[in-house]
Amino acid sequence: MDRWSFSFSDRLYNFTSMEKPGDIDPTLEPQYMMRLKSKCASLNENTTLVDMDPGSFKTFDTDYFKLVSKRRGLFHSDNALLTDPFTRAYVQHHATGAFKDEFFANFAASMIKMDNANPLTGSQGEIRKKCSMVNH
Repeated sequence: MDRWSFSFSDRLYNFTSMEKPGDIDPTLEPQYMMRLKSKCASLNENTTLVDMDPGSFKTFDTDYFKLVSKRRGLFHSDNALLTDPFTRAYVQHHATGAFKDEFFANFAASMIKMDNANPLTGSQGEIRKKCSMVNH
C-alpha cells in the first residue's frame, strides 16, 4: 500500500515541529531514513508515493512487524507500537514470522470488532479529511 509523503515527511525534516527545523526522528533506522529522504526531498513534498511495507507490499503477511521491530516503520503510529511494553512485545512476537496463524486470527477478530463499532453516520458524525483533526 502506498502513502503520500506528507504523512511522514516531518519525521525526516522537522520532527519537533518548528522547534528545531531540519531535525529527524531519532527512532528511525538511519539507512531507512536515508532511503526515505532520497524519495521525499523536502518537508513540503506531497506527491511522492512510498511503499509502507517494502518487499511485501503486494502481500498481506507479517513482514510489517519485522520492519517495525527494526525501526523501519513509515508512520508515527508504527513507531508508537514500540513505546508501549504490551504492543512492543506483540510486534516482536510477530516479527519472528512463526505465528502467522495467530496473527490472521487476531486480524479477523479485529475486523469483526470494527464492524460492530457502530460508527456515527449522517449529521451525527463526520468523515475527517485528516484523521488527527476535526474538519473546519
